Amino acid sequence: MPDIYLLLVGLFLPLFPLSMVFNALFDRVQHVVLRSILLAGWPHMGIAIIHSIDTGVPDWLIAWALVTSFLYALRMLALRGVGQWNSFLATSMWAMLWLMTTDMSQNMLHMYALGISAPLVLLAFLSAGLEKRFGAAYTDLYGGLAQSIPRLSGVLVVVVLAAIATPLFPGFFIMLKLIMDTSVAMPVATFALLGIWLLWSWAGVRLLQGLIVGPASQTAVADFNLLSSWSYVIALIALMLSGIYLSGGLL
Repeated sequence: MPDIYLLLVGLFLPLFPLSMVFNALFDRVQHVVLRSILLAGWPHMGIAIIHSIDTGVPDWLIAWALVTSFLYALRMLALRGVGQWNSFLATSMWAMLWLMTTDMSQNMLHMYALGISAPLVLLAFLSAGLEKRFGAAYTDLYGGLAQSIPRLSGVLVVVVLAAIATPLFPGFFIMLKLIMDTSVAMPVATFALLGIWLLWSWAGVRLLQGLIVGPASQTAVADFNLLSSWSYVIALIALMLSGIYLSGGLL
């Protein structure tokens, strides 16, 4: 793979330190719509480029992708900002797409990238909602959201669960496929994938703990109305159905 193409793909299917470009851009862009466009579209450029090159992905690059994914998953444990947590999870997940580039059609890979990115888009809107209500979206800055804004809190919990690849969302089945595909050919990669998945779950629990539990904030804020709540519920049901659909071709 020519170096120039490697650099381009490493930007969009993030490889450290090229991954810092996306995270710096995401941090600079504050509008939720622009952030959502970045989350939904960023990896697709890399997929398009890598499938335009008639060559395989070397093993050392797979190792680089796993190290990148692990580093960002580990860093998520110490993050307090929901927006930065979201962008680091995106980086960690997109790096794993390198493991699927050699034996996956371009259309299917685009579908998988969309499947793992969709919950991140929902989380970006929820983060913007917290910023609108409290002025910032940080853990431990205000707690007890389950008491003060229960509808938003319930949606937030399910969206975070979807983002960290729990059943029955698309990320869950994609991770299962990666683990099954590498269990024979690359057992070391399998253990790395399991460790990264565990770190995502741990980071998700820490994020929710810092936002949902504890005494309620004394600041009076508006909760989701029924329309907003049902909009997220419908989106999450659609994600679950797409995960079940993807499972037919993944497992």
